[in-house]
Amino acid sequence: MSHPHPELSQPPGLAAHGLRVVALGGLGEIGRNMTVFEHKGRLLIVDCGVLFPEADQPGVDLILPDFGYLEGRLDRVEAVVLTHAHEDHIGAVPYLLREREDIPLVGSRLTLALVRSKLTEHHLVPETVEVREGNHGSFGPFELEFFSVNHSIPDALAVAIRTQAGVVLHTGDFKMDQLPLDGRLTDLAGFARLGGEGVDLLMSDSTNAEVPGIVRSERDIAPVLDDVFDNAEQRIIVACFASHVHRVQQVLDAAAAHRRKVAFVGRSMVRNMGVARDLGYLRVPGGLLIDLREAEEMPPGDVVLISTGSQGEPMSALSRMAVRDHQIRIASGDTVILASSLIPGNETAVYRVINGLTRLGARVVHKESALVHVSGHAPAGELLYVLNLVKPRNFMPVHGEWRHLRAHARLAALTGVPAKRIVIAEDGVVVDLVDGKASITGAVPCGYVYVDGLTVGEVTETQLKDRRILGEEGFISVIMVVDATSGKIAGGPEIHARGSGIDDGAFSEVLPRLEDALERAAADGIGDVHALRQLARRVVGKWVSDNYRRRPMIIPVVVEV
Repeated sequence: MSHPHPELSQPPGLAAHGLRVVALGGLGEIGRNMTVFEHKGRLLIVDCGVLFPEADQPGVDLILPDFGYLEGRLDRVEAVVLTHAHEDHIGAVPYLLREREDIPLVGSRLTLALVRSKLTEHHLVPETVEVREGNHGSFGPFELEFFSVNHSIPDALAVAIRTQAGVVLHTGDFKMDQLPLDGRLTDLAGFARLGGEGVDLLMSDSTNAEVPGIVRSERDIAPVLDDVFDNAEQRIIVACFASHVHRVQQVLDAAAAHRRKVAFVGRSMVRNMGVARDLGYLRVPGGLLIDLREAEEMPPGDVVLISTGSQGEPMSALSRMAVRDHQIRIASGDTVILASSLIPGNETAVYRVINGLTRLGARVVHKESALVHVSGHAPAGELLYVLNLVKPRNFMPVHGEWRHLRAHARLAALTGVPAKRIVIAEDGVVVDLVDGKASITGAVPCGYVYVDGLTVGEVTETQLKDRRILGEEGFISVIMVVDATSGKIAGGPEIHARGSGIDDGAFSEVLPRLEDALERAAADGIGDVHALRQLARRVVGKWVSDNYRRRPMIIPVVVEV
């Protein structure tokens, strides 16, 4: 997918006083958020996150935004603004800094601390600019103002970008919890003030645009957790995002109230909570935390484990527990709490984990059976509130799949934003704000960049297709030795199968056909190695299809002697 919009051509040059907006991720998907703003030849980036692979992307560890649009122009990047520290907003920062290490990272105290911790593993020392709500800053032709927003991680920010082309408000991820655990409200007064001054383009979180009403408060979870702890006789295992400081705080409070010790499980959980504790965002009573080894030796009824794996990630701690591939062995009577919502596309993996844990005797408590999680994203009622406060001249929904973007666009129309001023874009689509009007002016190449082990961008869609075929249908190898002079078969052919469900003995039926075809090819003077491979692939592939209705990968090997 190098150019997802063939109907759109490359955009023309940007008007001298215009502002160009190009999303390299986060539109039409949940994750990989990254938006590039261009004005007067300079660039500002907001967020730089990753997308996690799905089942049809075997072997892939992470999916990055396509930095190709920045190629040859990285020296023009003034800064990267990070709205908050979730992986879908900061996870690709190490890969961007490999391209240019001195790009300033702008963010809140906790966001930058978690980014620095991540970059240490990549042996990178970033240049950082710490900001907080109410701060202003200039980065080239971009004047920035930051606003507090409530989200499922502390210290999240919205950013207003002022340029000669107009004012853009990018909300980042937000909700409007009126009783937040940290007392930090979404700055609606600031949004209203900005709206009164005039917002030329509002870019707003669309994740829950299809969900009516307003968000439940995080405080509503505490009594539910207390009830679960009351009824748990054995070990309690809580799975949540490794960055969900608020949820971890609630679990720590419940554990302390029920005289249980707590151990963190999973490298990212240990790292992130260590950072949050050091900065004072996580309050841990003395003596509450213990090492995992200590927890294993204690009576099960005295222990709470806080783990990663709430999304069913194959290698996460909880997923491995569900298949007995972890040092923590699930036992009958254990209680597992999945304290997070499901990212779209992860449902099958999560329910597989739930079934595995239940089979081992655990009681699994999740969002559908109890209020153990509330979303970090504003539903439709709150999105309408922001639209009415800001009164944008143009609106562009961001952070969501197509259904979310469309739903948010409908909300904007209901509040009076003219249809011609509502822009629904996708990754790679170029939106220009010129003379107060936002419009699509073209598209740039923008695809998925796969991280596979230590390789970045080397895995292609064709290779993924091959992996899917190998995983689903197996492969058949056809080995032939050919006389380089005459082109005749000097040995073989031999046929072997792996993962195809076909016994090697069955190939005795197709061997004569293949030998005849090879002899005819030699008689016709066809001795080219590539042609012989294609011939073997056709003969064996047709036989397998006719007899087994399968399409395994056929791998011909021709050895010339």
